Amino acid sequence: MHVEHHPLIKDFPEKREQLQKLRQEDPVFARKAEEYEALDKRICRVEDGVETLDDAALSALKQERVNMKDDIARDLKRASGSCCGGCCG
Repeated sequence: MHVEHHPLIKDFPEKREQLQKLRQEDPVFARKAEEYEALDKRICRVEDGVETLDDAALSALKQERVNMKDDIARDLKRASGSCCGGCCG
């Protein structure tokens, strides 16, 4: 079974430079990105059968990954000068 990884660079290829810059210049963003990547790797280990977890716990991890990615996407929009969606819709 092929397991699909979701690294930020793959999900936001057009933001590659911005991702690298924010990781270097913003410690809060860097921590978020590291936590996201670690969570993605854990989900992949479970899906690969390397680590065991019940279906409910795996679903919760996947939802957490979605929430983290949404938060990172807002940070990227905010950093590029675009509306983050929280203030003006």
